[in-house]
Order: sequence, then C-alpha cells, then structure tokens
Amino acid sequence: MRDDETPTTQIPAEGIDAGAGENSATAETTTFTDLIDGPDGASADSADGTADDAAGTTDTSRVSGWGRVLRGNRTLWIVALGAVVCLVAGLLVGRFLLSPDASSADAPEPGLVTAPVEFGPLSNDVTLRADVGYADAVDVKIDTSTLTGGAVVTGKTPEVGATLEPLSVALEIVGRPVIVLPGELPAYRTLRFGVSGPDVLQLKQALASVGIGAGDVNSNMFDQATAEGIAQLYAQAGYPVPESEEGTADGVRSAEEAVRSAQSGVADAEKALTAAGAGPTPVEAFQADVAVQTAVEALDAARAAGEGVPAAERALHTANLERDAIWAPRDTSSEASALESARAAVASANEALEEARQKALPFLPASEVLYLTELPRRVDAVNVQRGSIVEGAAMTVSGATVRLTGAAAEADARLLESGAEATFELPDGTEHRAVIATLKEGKDSNARWSVILEPDPLTPEQISQLQGSNVRVKIAVGATDGDVLSVPLAALTAGPGGESRVEVVESDPREGEDATTRLVVVEPGLAAKGAVEVTPVDGELDEGDLVVVGR
Repeated sequence: MRDDETPTTQIPAEGIDAGAGENSATAETTTFTDLIDGPDGASADSADGTADDAAGTTDTSRVSGWGRVLRGNRTLWIVALGAVVCLVAGLLVGRFLLSPDASSADAPEPGLVTAPVEFGPLSNDVTLRADVGYADAVDVKIDTSTLTGGAVVTGKTPEVGATLEPLSVALEIVGRPVIVLPGELPAYRTLRFGVSGPDVLQLKQALASVGIGAGDVNSNMFDQATAEGIAQLYAQAGYPVPESEEGTADGVRSAEEAVRSAQSGVADAEKALTAAGAGPTPVEAFQADVAVQTAVEALDAARAAGEGVPAAERALHTANLERDAIWAPRDTSSEASALESARAAVASANEALEEARQKALPFLPASEVLYLTELPRRVDAVNVQRGSIVEGAAMTVSGATVRLTGAAAEADARLLESGAEATFELPDGTEHRAVIATLKEGKDSNARWSVILEPDPLTPEQISQLQGSNVRVKIAVGATDGDVLSVPLAALTAGPGGESRVEVVESDPREGEDATTRLVVVEPGLAAKGAVEVTPVDGELDEGDLVVVGR
C-alpha cells in the first residue's frame, strides 16, 4: 500500500442486511472512505449538504441515547426527582413557616406565667410494680424412715386447691396422720421425753401457736408438759397417740406392781426389826416376875423348915437370871440389814416405774408431722393416691392467699411501713385496696427492698384474671386531712423575713409587669406531685386565684 493511499475497511453486506430488514439494499462492499466521502466518492470538503445531513443524524443519535438511559434507570431517576422535590419543599417551609420571635412583628406580648389555686385532697404516693400470685410453691416431703414397712397411703388424699391449715391432716400413712404445724425446720427424728434440740423448741412454739400448752416455749427440752401437749395434739386431730414398743401401759402396770411388792417387803422388815428390839412381851415379863416371886416364897419356906435351903436359893438365883435375860438388849443387825435391802428394792422399783412411765409417754414420730411456713397453704398438685407408697415429694403446695410481690428503691422503701394501705387496679379498672404485710431490706445498700402486700378479699374470677399479672401499686405515704388549697411549688417565694408567700394576680396577666398583683403570706404544708399545700396567714387566697409561677 502506498503512502498516499487511503486505508479501507471492508464491512460485509450481510451485516448490514441483518439490521436493515426487508427494505435493505443489495449486498455490496462498503469501505471506510465511503463512510466518510459518501457513497458517490465525493470529497468531504465539497459535500456541504452531506455534512449537514450527518449533523442531523448525530443529534438524533444523542437523543436516542438519552432515551435509552432514562428507560434503563427509570427507578433511579424517580428517586432522584423525589429527593429534589423534598429539598425544595423543606426550603419553602423554612422560609415561610418560621416561629415568630420577640423581634417579629407577629410575636405575642410578654406577660406573667400563672397557675390557678387548686382546692382538694393532696397526697404523696410511692408507686411500684408488683406481681400478683400465690406464694412460691414448695414440694412436700415426708420422712418415712421411722416406718418399719412400706409407707402406704391409707387415707383420703387432699384435692388440688384444698387448703392446709395448722392442725390439718395432710395425709394418712399406714393408718397414722400427718399433722400440719407451722415451722421452718423439717421433721428429721422422733421426739420423745428427754430429748432436746432446736426441733423440740420449734415443736413447743408450734403447739403454743395453735393454743396447746407444751411447757416453757423458750426451753428446748422435751419434758412431761410437752408430752401432755402431744396427747392434746392427737386428740384434736382425732387420732390416738402413737404406741411405743419400748414402753406400754402394761409395762407401767407391771412396774407399779413391783413397787408395791417392794414396799410390802419394807413393811415386813420394819416389823421384824421392831419386834427384835422391843424386849419381852408383857406376858413374858409377868411370867418372869411370877417365877422370881415363887422362888422367893420357896426359899422362905425352906428356911422356916430348916431344910432344903440351898436348893431353894439356887432356884431363886435361876429365876432372877431368866428374868434379867428377857430384859437384856438383843442383837437386831440381821433385821436391820433385811430392812435396808427392802428399802433399796423399793427405790429400784420406783426408778423402773419412772422409766416405764417415761417410755409410755406420748411422743411425736417424724413421719406424723409436717412443718410448713406461711400457713395456710394451697395444694397445687398431689403425687400420691390411696394405696400408693410415698416416694419423693407427696404433693406441691403454695400460699393459700393471693399476694402482691414488688420491689422499691431504698429511699422510697424507708417511707413505707407494715400495715400501710395501698391501691391497685383490677382488670375492670376499679381501684382495690391492699395492705403492706412485709418489708424486707435489701442485702446491700444498693439493693432494692422487697415489698409484699395482701389485697382485700378477691372473687375467684378476679383471682383467675389477676394470677400471674403485673400491676401498678400506689402507696400513700402522706396525705392532707381532707380538701386543702394548693399551688405549684414554683409559686412560693421567700419574703424578707423568711416567710413564705405567693403573688396573686388581680388583673390581666398579659399586662406583664404592669399587671396588678398582691402578695399573700402563706404557711406551706404537705408537698406532693409538684404542688404544695398552703394556708393563708396574711391576706386572702381562694380557689381559682391566679398565682405567679414565672415571668
């Protein structure tokens, strides 16, 4: 190719035909020069009309390109247009809807800020949230380790929803009752005469709480009075006292018989000792005296006869010896020893009797008592039935009465006290009364206090609706005695002498500093909810008067 030649590019006619459709020209070869100079080979410099046509074609191509851009990104263009419209609208609003300021011609005239004097009750309340429900449920387990056989339920079991109160019989196991008593420490051993410990102290206090005497409630010793209280406990439950294998009524009777026998032996020994040391009987003494007198008379007769004197003297001597012998002291050591042995037997028999009686005293097996806190309790579930063996938890119980459990910050809790009244809303919107039952301080200074409230009696329908809900509780910690005048706290000002006063507006407050006002000296009272009770001291103050709270 020469340097003066124009390079050419061949474009197949088929490519043109493919885009031309039915009106396309006959297949031919077109060169790059043809595209520039035109189909007739005319020079660009000499073809002005052709150049104008090319310019028109270029403009059409640009419009067509923008159309394709708009059609392909229609969503983007719509979003952009919306943003522009919002921007313009915001500028217009900012321009024409500005709030007037003090310098604006449309700004209101400055005036006094006032509030009316109110008349009515005023109270200061502590508000908290509380959960409504029964006391926490606990599983009831009964110690059956003292039973020799299986712990078979032989009596009627309680129904779900039943109430367990002090002296109630929760279950009957092997024909014996499980008596409910108030207490925290579970039963873990049999309590009988002579034992001591905290469980004995709890038993005494529990019996005393239900009106059964059990001796000194501050003593942890199981004594005679405690045993008598146990007997009364079973009598009220309607069951006989439990029988002990160690001590029975028959054993006591046998011991009592042994005591009587020993006492009889003592009586016999005492008689023997008395008889041994008492000397001759009157008959023996009389007979001895008669024998001596007879010997004396025989001796006198022998002397008078002059014969037989020595024999009579010997007879008299013998009579005197015999009389002296019966009056001589006797050896009673054997009788005294026998009496001592008899008395020892009596002491031993008495000790055996006391032991038998102690063993036969009423006692309390661990399997026949159930200690529960916060009585009465409601039965939530029963895991046993008549004829089954008690294994694990026999039942589940919770508090029998509905209560409200909430928490309060320390600052609020210190304003409360047990017995204080509170109110909360029922599902129908009415106010219902409750009373603070328990206040429990938090474990540390930052912990919230526990507040437990007992509501006034509720119907079963109300309990069903409230169970598990969280309610708003209001507790009045200060209240006026009836209706009083009150003003906002901001209305109070201090006078030159430290007195409290309010400024009452008597003209139009919109007059501002030119408005007519008067000062009324007041005595402030209870402050609550941003208001304060006031009593006029110097000046008049009535309901509806406007007092200045700001300028």
